[in-house]
Amino acid sequence: MLITAAFIVLVFGYSLVSRRLESTPLTAPLLFTAAGVLMLLFPAASRELFLDRKALLLIAEVGLVMTLFTDASHISRRALQDNHRLPVRLLSVGMLLTILLGAAAAMVCFAGLSWWEAGILAAILAPTDAGLGQIIVNSPRVPARIRQALNVEAGLNDGLAVPFLMLFIALAAAIEEGVGARSVLAHFLLEQIGYGTALGLAIGLGGGLLMGLAQRRQWMSPELGQLGVVAMPLLCILAAEESGASMFIAAFVAGLAAQVGFPKVGRHSVEFTEGWGQLFNWFVFFLFGLLFALDWQDFTPLIVLYAVLSLTVVRMLPVALAVAGIGLSRATVLFLGWFGPRGLASIVLGLVYLEQQANLPGENTIRLAVMATVLLSVVAHGLSAKPGIERYARSCNELPADAPEHAAINTPVEK
Repeated sequence: MLITAAFIVLVFGYSLVSRRLESTPLTAPLLFTAAGVLMLLFPAASRELFLDRKALLLIAEVGLVMTLFTDASHISRRALQDNHRLPVRLLSVGMLLTILLGAAAAMVCFAGLSWWEAGILAAILAPTDAGLGQIIVNSPRVPARIRQALNVEAGLNDGLAVPFLMLFIALAAAIEEGVGARSVLAHFLLEQIGYGTALGLAIGLGGGLLMGLAQRRQWMSPELGQLGVVAMPLLCILAAEESGASMFIAAFVAGLAAQVGFPKVGRHSVEFTEGWGQLFNWFVFFLFGLLFALDWQDFTPLIVLYAVLSLTVVRMLPVALAVAGIGLSRATVLFLGWFGPRGLASIVLGLVYLEQQANLPGENTIRLAVMATVLLSVVAHGLSAKPGIERYARSCNELPADAPEHAAINTPVEK
């Protein structure tokens, strides 16, 4: 109860001064992480965390399922295709190169890791966090195309990282146990991806069509429509638990499929998660701060070096290669590359990996590297957001009027 009570008091206090804090570099993730670190002053908090870790993991998993469904449900095809397919470039070439380069950097920094373990670490840290970059995507001083590209990338890359993570975990565990990689791959494709995709399509298409019908016939109250939307990812969890499928893949696919029958699913899901989702995000960062405080003595210079590389070279070089040839200025490429913060998705994916209990030799290294990277991101991106926007805005003002950054975007009209 100590952890829960402290968090509730902190949420209340933050709500009282939230408007005043908007003009400062003190972001909510930074404050809640710092508060979690300070919980180390109460020995009972660490004992409570150890006893309740299964319940806390369940909260994290449900939160990630909701996040994946919401992100997928409000991303339109037009948003992906806009601006020379900039979001598609970041999500395809950019993300694949980020995982490859992240794994290579892990092999250089940590001699004891296998390639599959390095891939696990890289996949956990591949997604960017829209929450940490909220000030960027909401700032009118940043060109709309760049804001949209970062927002779409952060909204979809966590869902795209899940299959890579689960595959690397399965292959690493199989090799450790002496099982053939081919059979593991076939099992993974059938159950995790195959069943997960089928469940997501069934729940998303079926639920979306029913909600669309109910809306057209005016059977459904607009307020309670939010609960109907929330029920779909929860059904994905229950169905995945029974079938052995990946609940994360199912939820992501369901969010995409629900738009077919119910185009307004994204609006309803966002309305719900903007309230309750904020509490979940803050709670995860609060727990993350406490977990970091318990392990701070185990961080080595190599762990810190990898965290720095993950936020700089591993992120910025793939972004530069992904957007090459579409005429963006050097300032824009640097801005896109730097503002790829690691946060909520990486924390939860790290917890999901630990919950698999693969017992790999490099598990402790992976855990510490994820924690160090996220903490560095929370601090560095939180403190650099406002100065970064100011400097980038000045650079954009010097660009010609026909620069790609200044071109208008086509915003889909909701019917």
